[in-house]
Amino acid sequence: MSPLAAVIFDIDGTLTDSVDIHAMAWQEALRKFGYEIPYERVRRQIGKGGDQLLQTLLSRSEVEQHGDELDKFRGELFKSKYMKHIRPLSMVPELFRRIRGKGTKIVLASSAKREEVAAYEKLLQVEDLVEHETSSDDAERSKPHPDIFVAALERLGNPPAQEVIAVGDTPYDAQATAAISVACVGVASGGWTREELQSAGCIAVYAGPAELLAKFDEAPLGAKVRKAA
Repeated sequence: MSPLAAVIFDIDGTLTDSVDIHAMAWQEALRKFGYEIPYERVRRQIGKGGDQLLQTLLSRSEVEQHGDELDKFRGELFKSKYMKHIRPLSMVPELFRRIRGKGTKIVLASSAKREEVAAYEKLLQVEDLVEHETSSDDAERSKPHPDIFVAALERLGNPPAQEVIAVGDTPYDAQATAAISVACVGVASGGWTREELQSAGCIAVYAGPAELLAKFDEAPLGAKVRKAA
């Protein structure tokens, strides 16, 4: 029995207090292109990349007409106006050090753009604790499709799925990891309820990174697994 090979972390809502900020950026961008969509409806889509989010909020013809331009505008708006307001959730570096102390690797897997992931890593002060990162740039389709997590496993050398756990704050994370047989631990720090995360397939749900650290030895992250022969 050995420690996990790796833990794959989502970022927004999982490690950073950023879901509301992303929702506001998307809502402003959509309004710029003439689409007035209720804030709560937009917020429930955060966790997906722009490709999947826009397909949910707009018609196919609207996506074909404005999707690429809207997504690009949202990215520039987010960097110039909103990103500076994002703050890390508590105890993230401490949790990462605990994981690395067990000999387990850490990968960040986000639907954000590559430059946003790099900025988050610096904000969280975990640059020296992360083995790999994947972003929307590494995937043809964003969550709830599994592409980003597939890319993360490839960066790790494709360890057996039972030796890896993912951590995310939305049902989209659980749906994506289920498609590749990787267990997902949920955190409620992004605003989804414990019941919603469990219904989506999360094997356990915690309040956020601080509770994951406080309950580390009894949580799935601290579990030992039987390595494949």
